[in-house]
Amino acid sequence: MSTTHEVTNQVPPLIGHDPIAGDTVLAEACVRHADAATLESLADLGRLAGSEQAQEWGRLANENPPKLRTHDRYGHRIDEVEFHPAWHDLMRTAVGNGLAGAPWADSSPHAHVRRAVGYFAWTQNEMGHGCPVTMTYAAVPALRSTPELAARYEPGLTSTVYQFGLAEPTGKRGLVAGMGMTEKQGGSDVRANTTRAVPQPDGSYRLTGHKWFTSAPMSDVFLVLAQLEEGVSCFAVPRVLPDGSRNVFHLQRLKDKLGDRSNASSEVEFDGTTGWLVGQPGRGVPAIIEMVNTTRLDCVLGSAATVRAALTQAIHHARHRRAFGALLVDQPLMQNVLADLALESEAATVLAVRLAAALDGGESAFLRLAGAAAKFWVCKRTPGVVAEAMEVLGGNGFVEDSGLPRLYRQAPLNSIWEGSGNVIALDVLRAMGRSSDTLAAVTAEIDLARGADSRFDDAVNRLSAELGNTDGLPFRARRIAGLLTLCLQGSLLLRHAPATVADVFCATRLAGDWGAVLGTLPADTPVDKIVERASIVTV
Repeated sequence: MSTTHEVTNQVPPLIGHDPIAGDTVLAEACVRHADAATLESLADLGRLAGSEQAQEWGRLANENPPKLRTHDRYGHRIDEVEFHPAWHDLMRTAVGNGLAGAPWADSSPHAHVRRAVGYFAWTQNEMGHGCPVTMTYAAVPALRSTPELAARYEPGLTSTVYQFGLAEPTGKRGLVAGMGMTEKQGGSDVRANTTRAVPQPDGSYRLTGHKWFTSAPMSDVFLVLAQLEEGVSCFAVPRVLPDGSRNVFHLQRLKDKLGDRSNASSEVEFDGTTGWLVGQPGRGVPAIIEMVNTTRLDCVLGSAATVRAALTQAIHHARHRRAFGALLVDQPLMQNVLADLALESEAATVLAVRLAAALDGGESAFLRLAGAAAKFWVCKRTPGVVAEAMEVLGGNGFVEDSGLPRLYRQAPLNSIWEGSGNVIALDVLRAMGRSSDTLAAVTAEIDLARGADSRFDDAVNRLSAELGNTDGLPFRARRIAGLLTLCLQGSLLLRHAPATVADVFCATRLAGDWGAVLGTLPADTPVDKIVERASIVTV
């Protein structure tokens, strides 16, 4: 048998690397905000995250999306969702490594940084299962406003055991949480919700209505918004009631989504569904905000992880692919693109881990504002970064086998979830307006780098001028949120990154020596040093 040609100049599989210890920026941030022991505690997860096995789990979970089973063979309603075994492997690993609710029960002063670093690395393989992992993490502080509910659910939510299947929650070794806020007539305007709750003699409530987006419907307990006479209120709604019977939780359909296809997002009909009040009547939005503020951390982490995954693929490809007589990584224009991608990744990474450290440090005022601003900016930057990384691979990047199309479909999600760009930008203004402590906490962090770079100082002065002008604030909300985030990133990089990285960030992101697209860094940029720093080290 003859062959037409020999296959050459193909890139080897990106396997056997460690996206935790091998990521210089992430490892530095972990040690800076925690310690070396925290980084070492993630060694096994890092090795697994870079393995062929973990990548295969991600592929299988997305190529075999969940299936809705509304009825059993006899016609009884069961309202269950069936997942591929790879989904359970991903979930079991995440929960088992403390990436869900475990930090809330961990006495370590660095529990949230540890969890953030692990989440950042592990979700690079597969982002969809990060949704129930995030909601489980975020449900704990919200439930703590009601001690009897926290006592009922927190032991399971903070467990490192993954136990799939519908059963009475207090009898399970581990629980997963979900969330049902939005309705089709209101979306992010949750005060327009029409779901009603009626109090019962036993202290519970009966909910009737329809939820448009309820993520992870096989979760054990959900935080749900519904109307009382006092206004929008928050309720804990379990899938299985204390007597062992199933709660009314009619799954109408699963959403056919652009990305996040491994995860089930559903429409749910409540018809006399049992729930218990979380917090005070009519205070449902503040109660659920406790959950939302925590999910925003993971929106930033997940988007930064998506950027890092795309960058890793791009550098790996460029280091092995030859074109026009040289490796791509040695071509000047490609170096410009890769270095620019690396700057985006480092800025997103250091800010995401800093937010996690704020949780460990109890910096609620800082987190309230910085979390919202970072959610706006980092998440919104992600699709363009992933698209540019895809171009590094050329046509190969457009093919499903590369994994980049899955990253690209996933990239817009975090910017949309829980409130899209306008909602979050306006929330930045709201956070500043409701308490002077929030802005003071963020500006104090920014000011730690004052005097280190004149371009940074100029940007901070522009930010002050924007905030000082109270005319037309809503119209300028995006402008303010973006500049606030860039100043935060600049401060962190000036204090913690190599001078080459901080200098180019200030020149481009703050002083405007940059084009309208990535890959337009100034001519004197030390691109080789920046790309080398961003390269995943094999360990």
